[in-house]
Amino acid sequence: MTSSSTTTISLEETLKDILPEGKLDGKLPPVHLWNPEHSADIGMEIRADGGWWHDGSRINRERLVKLFSRILRKDEDGQTWLVTPYEKVIVKVEDAPFLGVRVDRVGEPGRDQTLAFLTNLDDITLAGPEAPIRVETDPETGEPAPYVLVRGRLEAKLTRAAFYELVEMAEPSPDDPDILGVWSQGSFFPIGPAA
Repeated sequence: MTSSSTTTISLEETLKDILPEGKLDGKLPPVHLWNPEHSADIGMEIRADGGWWHDGSRINRERLVKLFSRILRKDEDGQTWLVTPYEKVIVKVEDAPFLGVRVDRVGEPGRDQTLAFLTNLDDITLAGPEAPIRVETDPETGEPAPYVLVRGRLEAKLTRAAFYELVEMAEPSPDDPDILGVWSQGSFFPIGPAA
């Protein structure tokens, strides 16, 4: 598989690094440690609906998309990459690389609960100090855009259904009764005004 005139990616070696035992398991490759010299732009993009595209065509093989998602990294400068030990490929992300499709409450409602989010690619993230929930509001429409951190700097945008589930769990902020939010792992995350 050749991606540029100066480098050739060995698919077998890459798969060994990504899937050491040949199967998708819970362990993620250490993409934060990989700093390959070569980079390429091969037309990879993740659209706002969670669809992965390559060179204008949708990637419909779910297993391949899940594999790619395991080697996704967002750098400090905001650029997102597919990273292997040998090369990194730029990925244009329209909104967020993942969609948060479900939220479940673990524990008693309130300060001691933990909120577990499931993404469209079967990642599970537990909201808390290391995985905050944030909500941006469009200044023109007032439409909320809720996100939760999945790993590294990669976020999931909550689907409308997941956000409605989150709103059902909301309670007034301990600091301001006009603000609603949710607790997870002892942290309070504002999600919007009470009115």
